[in-house]
Amino acid sequence: MDDSREHPIVVPIGTRGRPGRGSRSDSPSAAARSLANGAPVPSATAASRSRVRPEQSGSTRRPPTWTAPTPPLTSIDGGAGDRGRGNGGAEESPHPPPGADGTDDIPVGDWIAALLAAAQEVLGEDWEARSAVLVAQLRKRVTGDYEVDPFGLDPQIQEIAMAMLRPMSRTWFRTEIRGAENIPREGGALIVGNHSGTIPLDAAMTMLAVNDHGGRTLRLLGADLVFSLPFVGELARKTGATLACNEDAERLLRRGEVAGVWPEGFKGVGKPYAERYKLQRFGRGGFVSAAMRTGVPIVPVSIVGAEEIYPMVGNIPSLARLLGLPYVPITPLFPLLGPLGLVPLPSKWIIEFGEPIRTDAYEESAADDPMLVFNVTDQVRETIQQTLYSLLVDRGHPFF
Repeated sequence: MDDSREHPIVVPIGTRGRPGRGSRSDSPSAAARSLANGAPVPSATAASRSRVRPEQSGSTRRPPTWTAPTPPLTSIDGGAGDRGRGNGGAEESPHPPPGADGTDDIPVGDWIAALLAAAQEVLGEDWEARSAVLVAQLRKRVTGDYEVDPFGLDPQIQEIAMAMLRPMSRTWFRTEIRGAENIPREGGALIVGNHSGTIPLDAAMTMLAVNDHGGRTLRLLGADLVFSLPFVGELARKTGATLACNEDAERLLRRGEVAGVWPEGFKGVGKPYAERYKLQRFGRGGFVSAAMRTGVPIVPVSIVGAEEIYPMVGNIPSLARLLGLPYVPITPLFPLLGPLGLVPLPSKWIIEFGEPIRTDAYEESAADDPMLVFNVTDQVRETIQQTLYSLLVDRGHPFF
């Protein structure tokens, strides 16, 4: 038997013969000698050049052939990957497949129940009726079928504002309403309360309480600064507020409206936290003279909880003068935390409406008697102050 069939011919590296043949030389090539001495293996580029070099016998160059690239392995879910990787060489897709977050496993009924619970939390127990009202109001806004009263009140905008205030009152402040039966169900009335809180949220919470527990629309009497602020003044008008002057107050009361006034003004809102729940002067009693001229009752309201939402520990008077503001407050969180410091602290609120003080027994000319007006003003102030002391005892800790 031929030895060549038993032992295949080994072609030394670097020979120039045809593929599968030697160079018919007894001595090894230079590449073979270098490899034997530990030299690096010739690069693939050099080897490819040596393979395509024409032979010494003068044979013609063969045209290069094109080989299609090998496609990457594809997993069952369509993710392409490299060869040799686990799980069939599939590479993890940058986007998780549908349902990877577990949402596809939630039944449709649970989605509906969650949406209904959220609507009930925001709009209250009667969320269905309130939702229908909001949809109807939106339709009227689109069609322009709405009216505004002579003072600028837009009932639809006011209802939207009430819907936004309810979650804050019920969940954040946990407001407790007392004495709602003292709110007159018809006719004019003047509600007088204590002012505090750095930002006057107490007026907004009182307006919500009168609306939800008394069934009346409270027309707030605000300072000039409120209506000079951009956006704030327009929103205040549309939600029922008007300028705190005797003329507007008397017009509202004669129309049978319920008006609200906070006689302390900025002295009450901007007082330091160390003087919390200590009433400031009630001005010159202009609200009492307006009530006497129109013969409407005065309902004192005492508000506990507003003093703690923005504890004012300092003031920046120079910046306040520059901005044209009565004060620029410094609280434990503002301006240290920036806009986050404007979030009110979740204090426990109590709003109590006292027994009405009648003024219809006075003649209209009694409003011009300064001593009588002062005595009635002091009576209202003292009633609110004593009620505040008792409410503070009942409430206990301001946050729990």
